[in-house]
Amino acid sequence: MQTLEMNRRQALIAGGLGTLTMGTPGLVMGADKLDASGRAVPADKSCIFILLCGGPSHVDTWDMKPEAPLEYRGPYQPIATKVPGMLINEMHTRLAPLSDHFTLINSMAHPNAISNHFDAMHNLLSGQSEKRVQEGVPDSQPYIGSFIAKHKPSTRNFVSNAWLIKCVGPPVFCAPNLGIGGYLGSAYAPVFVGGADNHPAMPDFKPPSIYDAYDELRFEERKTLVSRLESNRLDRDQRVKDWSDLREKTYDALTRNEGREAFELSREPVTIRERYGMNPLGQNLLLARRMVESGVRIVTVNGWAGQAEHDKAGPPSSSWDMHGGNMGMGNAFGNGSYGMGFCLPRLDQALAGLFSDLVERDLLKSTLVVVTGEFGRTPYVLKETPPGRQHWPQCFSAILAGAGIAGGRVYGKSNKYGEYPTSKPVHPENLAATIYHALDIPINNPQDASGISRTLTTGKPIMELFG
Repeated sequence: MQTLEMNRRQALIAGGLGTLTMGTPGLVMGADKLDASGRAVPADKSCIFILLCGGPSHVDTWDMKPEAPLEYRGPYQPIATKVPGMLINEMHTRLAPLSDHFTLINSMAHPNAISNHFDAMHNLLSGQSEKRVQEGVPDSQPYIGSFIAKHKPSTRNFVSNAWLIKCVGPPVFCAPNLGIGGYLGSAYAPVFVGGADNHPAMPDFKPPSIYDAYDELRFEERKTLVSRLESNRLDRDQRVKDWSDLREKTYDALTRNEGREAFELSREPVTIRERYGMNPLGQNLLLARRMVESGVRIVTVNGWAGQAEHDKAGPPSSSWDMHGGNMGMGNAFGNGSYGMGFCLPRLDQALAGLFSDLVERDLLKSTLVVVTGEFGRTPYVLKETPPGRQHWPQCFSAILAGAGIAGGRVYGKSNKYGEYPTSKPVHPENLAATIYHALDIPINNPQDASGISRTLTTGKPIMELFG
C-alpha cells in the first residue's frame, strides 16, 4: 500500500499536480465518467447549503405565531402560501407562490444548552448534538461539506467543496473546523470564494486564483515527460497505469474551461441576475447555481445580505444576529443592516430566484437546497430600545428542497409561542443524515483518510421528507 501511494504521489507531482491535489483545501477528484463523445457525465447530485449566519428569528420568518401576544409575535403579519397551514412572513411575497417546491421544518432544535454561535454552528455543520468544544478547542469531526467532498467528489471540477463568502469579522461567527476538514484533512476543507470586498455583485469580482493555477505550455511539457517515464513500466506494473489514468482525469478537470467560466456572471442574462437580486446574497446564490452546474459538489453560501447604504455597521458574516439595542445593532425590525426590513426582502428574492431557476433548468431534482441558521431567536422580544431577540437554540426553522425532498409540506411543530418543538423534533444529526441520504451517501461504516471506521453522524434520515 505504501508503494502504491508513492507511485500516485510521484505521478501527480511529476505531472505538475501534486501540490494542488495533495495539500490544497477542496481539491479532491472523483473517478470520472465519460459519455460516448468523451464528455464528462454530470454529477449525480449536489447541494447548495445556505447558512443564515447569526440565526434568524423563526417566529418572525417561517414559524409565525399570529395568535400570540405582541411581545412574542412581533410586528409582522403572516401571509398564506400554496401549502395549507404554512404561514410565512408578509415580506416573502416571492417565496410564498413557490412553497410547493420545498418542505418547511418548524421543529429544529439543539437538545443541549448551546447558546453561542461557535458551538451551535459546529454542531449544526458537523451533524451532532453534543457540545464538543472545550475551552475553545473543538473535536475533530469534519463538517457536512467535507464528508460530501470525500464520499461524492466532483468528477468535472477540481473543487468539490466551496464556501461563499469567507467568514469575516469576529471569530465567534465562524465554525471552528470550517477551514481544516476535521480528521479528513485539509484536502476536504472548502475552497473559500470571495469576501466583503470581492463578491459577485461587484463589477470587478475576481474568482479564486486557484482557477488560474496552471500554465498550459508547462503542463503539456510535463505530460509528455511523464508519459515517457511510464511507457517502459506499463507492461510490468498495472498500478502505474491506474495512477496514470487518475492523472489524466485530474488534467482534464484542471484544464476544463467550465470551472473558470462559472465565475463569469456576465454570461447570464440581465433578467436572470436581477431575478436573484443585485446584492451579495442574490448574486452568491446565482454563483452557487453556476458552480453546481460546473461540477462543484457542495456550495455553502454565507447568508450575508449586504450592508444598507445608510448603515455600515456589522461584519459581513452575521446579518441575522439581530439583538437590537441589546448589542447596539439597531432595530431588529427596522431597515438597517441588522434589520429584517432590510434582510428579509433580499432573502425572499434570492431564494425565489434560486428555486424558480432550478425548476426551469430541471436541476431541482438533482440539487439539494438547505436553508437554515445555526439556531433561532427568543420567542419574546427583548425589552430593549431598539428591540431585538436573543439566541434561542431550543427551536428554529429550516427549508429543504430538491434531490428527492417532497415539496409543499410542513414538518414538525412548535408550541404556541415557538419556544420548543411539540412534535417531530429534528436535531443536527437528523438533518445531517437526511442530507447524506438525499445525496446517496451511506452513513454506515464510513472511513477516514487512514482507513479507520468512523461515524458520519449518529442520526437517521427523516424518510417522511422524501416524496
